[in-house]
Amino acid sequence: MRRTCFLSENWMFEKPGEKPVPVTLPHTWNNIDGQDGGNDYLRCTCTYRVNFDAPSFDPASECVRLSFDGVGISAKVSVNGEPVATHEGGYSRFTADITQALAGKNELVVEADNSVNDRIYPQKADFTFYGGIYRAVELQVVPKTRFDGGKYAGRGLRVTPKVNGKDASVDVTAWVNLGGVAASDAEVRVSFLDQEGKKVSEGTAKVQAPAEGKNAVTEDMTIQIKNAHRWDGVADPYLYTAQAELLVKGVKMDEVCLRFGVREYRFDEEKGFFLNGRSYPLHGVSRHQDRKALGNAITKEMHKEDIDLIREMGANSIRLAHYQHDQYFYDLCDEYGMVVWAEIPYISEHMPNGRANTVSQMKELIIQNHHHACIVCWGISNEITISTKDNADMLDNHHLLNDLCHKLDPSRETTLACYAMCNPFSKVVHEVSDLVGYNLYLGWYVPGLWLNDAFLGLFHKFYPKRRLCYSEYGAEGMPNLHSAKPRRGDHTEEYQAVYHEYMLKCFEKFPWMWGTYVWNMYDFAADARDQGGEPGMNHKGLVTFDRKTKKDSFYIYKAYWCDDPFVHICSKRFADRTEDRITVKVYSNQKEVTLFVNGNKQETKQGRYVFTFEVPMGEGIEVKAVSGACEDCAVFKKVSTPNLSYTLKEAGDKGANWTEKK
Repeated sequence: MRRTCFLSENWMFEKPGEKPVPVTLPHTWNNIDGQDGGNDYLRCTCTYRVNFDAPSFDPASECVRLSFDGVGISAKVSVNGEPVATHEGGYSRFTADITQALAGKNELVVEADNSVNDRIYPQKADFTFYGGIYRAVELQVVPKTRFDGGKYAGRGLRVTPKVNGKDASVDVTAWVNLGGVAASDAEVRVSFLDQEGKKVSEGTAKVQAPAEGKNAVTEDMTIQIKNAHRWDGVADPYLYTAQAELLVKGVKMDEVCLRFGVREYRFDEEKGFFLNGRSYPLHGVSRHQDRKALGNAITKEMHKEDIDLIREMGANSIRLAHYQHDQYFYDLCDEYGMVVWAEIPYISEHMPNGRANTVSQMKELIIQNHHHACIVCWGISNEITISTKDNADMLDNHHLLNDLCHKLDPSRETTLACYAMCNPFSKVVHEVSDLVGYNLYLGWYVPGLWLNDAFLGLFHKFYPKRRLCYSEYGAEGMPNLHSAKPRRGDHTEEYQAVYHEYMLKCFEKFPWMWGTYVWNMYDFAADARDQGGEPGMNHKGLVTFDRKTKKDSFYIYKAYWCDDPFVHICSKRFADRTEDRITVKVYSNQKEVTLFVNGNKQETKQGRYVFTFEVPMGEGIEVKAVSGACEDCAVFKKVSTPNLSYTLKEAGDKGANWTEKK
């Protein structure tokens, strides 16, 4: 059966014109220069080399391949000088059969390339395009007669559940590399296991003779699950396992397993998103995968930390922007009940020479991720009208991708995210995808928070049947910048909090929206930016780049979305105050909060999410907010002159969008 090992250690990495250095995977060469500003990070071809011994295998019945989970943004792979694979796309899995190239001792060479070009996405966007082998590399021994996902590196098994009353009907298709075996001798047996590992149903299908040059495929197979346990979001993310066995004359040759969930959902133009027949508003965040000083080369523990913070805040949905994320993160979303929008990096500008790449990346996204219960829609593009010149070709490519999604996966709907300046009456908004999102920063890049209410009201009035979400919204907020009178563009933690307070109230007025997605859950690197006193960063995150600081805005969402009792005093980092009286603001999901000042009870207030108290400063105060068993403390010091470190120094592009500098 299948055997695997990771190739993580003893790699040598070489930049052009420099000596090789030892590295361990995952790795990127842009972990520093891709995060320090200047838009000058290294974009070129770099080389990775590793030596490995050939694994033990039977050449008569087995073959050896490499599997790469992510190489940014294109790769050429050779073994012992023989080319074995090329891949264009920095976020998806690809494999290479290396059986014929193997010797006893072997050298693997990977040329990773994140150079500027006009054919591989992404090339223009508000994030850093890291180069490197930043996800796992596996050496695999697999049977010649096996389940095989083919060119697009799927698992060779597709399960599509459909709810049928209390039961479920699951359509199953398997793709098989016969490896010289006659199709008439082969069959596939599929068992469904519940979460405890107990078999609940099974079925068998014959393998059809393959078309020339293609893998064989099974006959149609539908397996019933009686009284199916639903995958029900964060409350009950129940998963089944499909265990598929490939049999030749009754002898098992290969086995693969996939987890899946039984659920039904719909996007209603008047009442928003429904999960398993009930209203289920999607309270979402967007996520970039990179980390401070690491770039995209992150560990499983870091993926887990990311989703744990999202869960702590109470979100039930994630837009996985703007590319295919690690399989492990999709697995976590399945396990924790996160509803997911998955997309490809077709972003900012349509490149006529990149059409084939959008198709291949979409095929990889769907084929590799079809089984994930968490995914409810496929994202075709993001802000594609920012700098596109050939709109006819762009629209044609969008229709091509939309049709491709429906062909590969009729069970899910399609969506796209429109740029803020995209005409609401345009064909991109109304004539391509099933659903649509708008990336709007009204109240940040544009003055006037009230414009959000106006936009949503007018859009729904003109297009009551168009199912709309806010795919991005946000404001920059630095935890070291503060103001008692926050204003748009000051990058203070206080203005970011005021902005998000407003947006949450706004969204309550429009229950027909199918979802809202904060931009972003975490600060992330965008090397072209120079804002907030820290070049190379986008600071719209609710949590800092290193995941160590939860900004005040994190807690207003927790107040709205999370049931676990808490209180949080805002502006704790704004400790030095010049005023004689200050406003102490508290976020909580409790109905009543009491404030104590210097140990004495000041006031008890009833309210909803936001509680404010006017407090005299004296020479300085220690405050404590209490609700039931929950409490939080802060200290504020009276000073005679303002603490200048709280103020953004440079003028320049304080509130400018990155697109204005292109």
